[in-house]
Amino acid sequence: QVQLVESGGGLVQAGGSLRLSCAASGSIFSINAMGWYRQAPGKQRELVAGITSGGSTNYADSVKGRFTISRDNAKNTVYLQMNSLKPEDTAVYYCNALGTPVVAVTDEYEYWGQGTQVTVSS
Repeated sequence: QVQLVESGGGLVQAGGSLRLSCAASGSIFSINAMGWYRQAPGKQRELVAGITSGGSTNYADSVKGRFTISRDNAKNTVYLQMNSLKPEDTAVYYCNALGTPVVAVTDEYEYWGQGTQVTVSS
């Protein structure tokens, strides 16, 4: 019953900040890469930021310099600090993780959170 639970979304004004959190829980053996995706109405889901278990990060060009992804491996939690938010950042943000469950230690599975809405006004 591995689950990812996001929190921290909301409504902010342009130029404001939000911090998203995603905690993985359940019968997980290990979490490998984690990341944040977003999907706006009428658009495809896109990768916003990703982070490996070793801490290497990558960002979409549209958020470079504004967003920062980090993780706490001990807590299986990933964060997304979003600064200088723009109206075009408005979307549902989804947490994603690649992990190995204890019931299938030879396999890697992809997990998704339920999504948290971020709305940037103006």
